[in-house]
Amino acid sequence: MNVLVVGAGSMGQWFARTLREHADAAAVFTDTDSDAARRAADAVGGRAVPTDTEERFDVVSIAVPMPVARLAIEEYAPLAAEAVVDVTGSMTDPLAAMAQTVPSRQRASLHPLFAPANAPGSIAVVAPAGGEAVDAVLDGLAAAGNDLFETTSAEHDSAMESVQAAAHAAVIAYAMASEDVPDRFHTPVSAGLQSLVDQVLGGEAHVYADIQHAFDGADAVAAAARELADADHDAFLELYDELS
Repeated sequence: MNVLVVGAGSMGQWFARTLREHADAAAVFTDTDSDAARRAADAVGGRAVPTDTEERFDVVSIAVPMPVARLAIEEYAPLAAEAVVDVTGSMTDPLAAMAQTVPSRQRASLHPLFAPANAPGSIAVVAPAGGEAVDAVLDGLAAAGNDLFETTSAEHDSAMESVQAAAHAAVIAYAMASEDVPDRFHTPVSAGLQSLVDQVLGGEAHVYADIQHAFDGADAVAAAARELADADHDAFLELYDELS
């Protein structure tokens, strides 16, 4: 199985390496940054092709930032002989773009719910048009120790409003609101929050920005914080009791 990975970032490299090691796949990269594509190919043990390639591949995997997923699908999905998959992080729009661009191909949207450095982990799967090629991809990911589970694009994108957009907004808001204090003053709660701040701020800013743009959730965090700030003692106890 030869796989074209569109996008030479960390997620694209993880996907290619995982399939090379667990599905005997040959990895090919393309990226608007040709140097990045070559570096990814060298790191994974594959090859790079120019962005205007007309070569055909068994599987095309879209591993680009969410805002350009549709454009990448429209440009590269026709190069797939068998299947198109994406690992962009959203599902509804990429699947719609696949159905519109290559309705006769196998199609699936996959969302690894972890950073590549933390693999293996859980992977959400929506496969409206499955087949042998999609199964080979899923089997390779499972063989690497990942826990794959089926969902729907609507259920997935709704969940991301809480587990990504709202969660990240809450952590970053704490970082913005809190003062830098000596470690000896930290409580278990604040130390845990600071650990989350370090984790989020140690990532890639554009990824978190893309998530905030793609999914609602931050407004709900802001509204909840305002409700807490405005609550008197009794109202706070009531809010607390509703959550306990």
